[in-house]
Amino acid sequence: MRTHEEVIAKLKGHQSSTPSKWRENAEWRMKNRAWLRHSQHIAMMMLDKMEEMHMSQKQLSELMGCSQQYISKVLKGQENLSLETISKIESCLQLKIMLTSPYSLSYDSDIVDEGANMVAEEVAEYGKL
Repeated sequence: MRTHEEVIAKLKGHQSSTPSKWRENAEWRMKNRAWLRHSQHIAMMMLDKMEEMHMSQKQLSELMGCSQQYISKVLKGQENLSLETISKIESCLQLKIMLTSPYSLSYDSDIVDEGANMVAEEVAEYGKL
């Protein structure tokens, strides 16, 4: 049976010389949760379509004009994609990403409806002038 001090010494012997960044990584994921969901959804759509088209990461990178390494990062679902990149993905893979995202304006439909009603009321008021 080992003493408490021996166990601690043994654990410290296996301790990394560089501090762990798990807390920083977890905080980053929490802070960026919203766009990470979009990114992961896009990555899954891309993977499905690439499989359907029998397309490799290298082939897609050539079509998009970027490196295979960048495509690999995108497919990991942790890239903050620009609209330009999303547009290129849509074009190369014949996908409609922006319209099919489960996180699109559907949850803000009340706001959209309210805006449409306001416009209709303003048009009706303008017609009375």
